[in-house]
This record gives sequence, structure tokens and C-alpha cells, in this order.
Amino acid sequence: MAVTSLVAVIVNYNSESDSIRCIDSMLAQKICPPKNIVLVDNNSPDGSGLRLRAHFPQISTLLSERNDGYGAGVNLGVAHARADFYLILNPDTYFQHNRMDEALALFKTHHDLGILGMNLLNPDGTQQYSARTFYSAWSIVLRRSQLGKLGPFQGGKQRHLMEKAWGNGPFSADWVMGTGFIVRQQAFDQLQGMDETFFLYMEDVDLCARMWAHGWQVWADPRLTLIHDHQRDSDQKMFSWSAKMHLKSLARFRYKFGLPWFVTPSRDWMRDRFLRNVQS
Repeated sequence: MAVTSLVAVIVNYNSESDSIRCIDSMLAQKICPPKNIVLVDNNSPDGSGLRLRAHFPQISTLLSERNDGYGAGVNLGVAHARADFYLILNPDTYFQHNRMDEALALFKTHHDLGILGMNLLNPDGTQQYSARTFYSAWSIVLRRSQLGKLGPFQGGKQRHLMEKAWGNGPFSADWVMGTGFIVRQQAFDQLQGMDETFFLYMEDVDLCARMWAHGWQVWADPRLTLIHDHQRDSDQKMFSWSAKMHLKSLARFRYKFGLPWFVTPSRDWMRDRFLRNVQS
């Protein structure tokens, strides 16, 4: 059997220290060979791309001439280094363990598995619940407001976050967070990569929805832990740039797939809406 190749793609934008920590952890844990690590710099105005290239001469660093968004950066990295599987990472993540062999074993035994999401943890070890059901308008309200913390509504929020699914090994999820996931090259190519009309946010939900529409499976694996030391700017500041981008991406997603008010849309809903838009 041929050796399965894994290439890691990290998109940097003014995140020099985070990218260094992420790559250092990958090298220390031997996640993949240095030649299989691709860092894409999305034209960072702070010049971090050039410094990272000098800091890590053993990896591939691509300096994009413009910032076309996160999805475009991922697509650029994937196109640069062909592989059977791609590990897509935000720079504000880092590894403490290497469980890649177990992840790739799942892909080898489940040939329709397109994406495998990772178990994202805060630095203090608490869980971020990185696998979700598809959004309804109501689930967004519960997730983004204080209502979700009230007793009568906690169940709805917990179901959206799939909180009870994390204790029994790999499981099927509607979508997984793009902060850290593994994707099969065949599936990614069939979908023509990430939709670059999403500049930031919702591109992961869109990718998973299109996976289901094309007959691929989306799973999450609690064993694959990844520390995510993130800044929740879009949650903390109602009128921040990040919050505005989140709303813009949500509107784009709603245009492509629709957004029921109260009922969680099924995978068949997503497939039908997607195929209808493709044919129209």
C-alpha cells in the first residue's frame, strides 16, 4: 500500500507569534514532515510573511500578493502541494499530541468520509464544541444572545452544539469548524475547494454543506485534540469589523442554502437547496 501523504496548510494574516507556535508544535509532535507544511501569508501588512519565511526555511511559505480571504488562502496552499489529505489549520492553534495515524486510518476504512473535524480545546482544557448542527435563525439567536443561557432554552443550544456527542468516539456532524480539520483531496477537488466569495466566516459551514450535497460524509473525532487560543472579537464587539464580516457571510450562506426560522435544516434540505441554486 502506498504511503498516504498529509500536507498541512496554515493561513497567516498578521499572526506571526501564533504561526510560530503552531508550526513549532507541529514539528515537535512530528505531525507531518517539514516539507509537507505550507504556510500561506495573505499579504500581511505587518510584514510577518517574510519574517516567517526566514524563521522556517524548512517549510514552504507562499506570499500572496493580496488578501482575498481565508478560503482563498486555503485554496492557494492546497494547490501548491498535492497530497491525499490536507490538514487545514488556523494559526492560533497548536498540538500537544499526535493522533494523525488514527485520523488517516478512519479515512482509509471509510471511503466516503470527506472531512474529519478535530476536538478544539481552550488553553485551560475546556471544550469549544467544534461540531454543530446546521443553523436555523433560532439557533443563531440562542448562540449569539443571552437567551441560550436561560434554562428553558439551554436544550436547544446544547443540541446545536452537539454537546452529548463527544464521549463515544468519532461521530457524524452537519458541519465542523474550519479552525482545524482534515479533508480528503478527492472530495476537496470535486467541490473545487473553498468558496472564495466568503471572505471570512461561514466558509467552513458552506464547505461541509457542499460535502453532504455531493455525497461525502462529515465526521468529528474527540481523540484528535487541538488547542485553539482564539480571540472572540466578533462576539465581544457588536459593531467590530469581525462582527460585520460574520453577518455578511451569514447573508451569503442564507442566499445559497436558505435559513429556516425554527427547524434545524436537514442534510437533504442543504443538498436540495444547493442543487436548485446550481441548476438555476
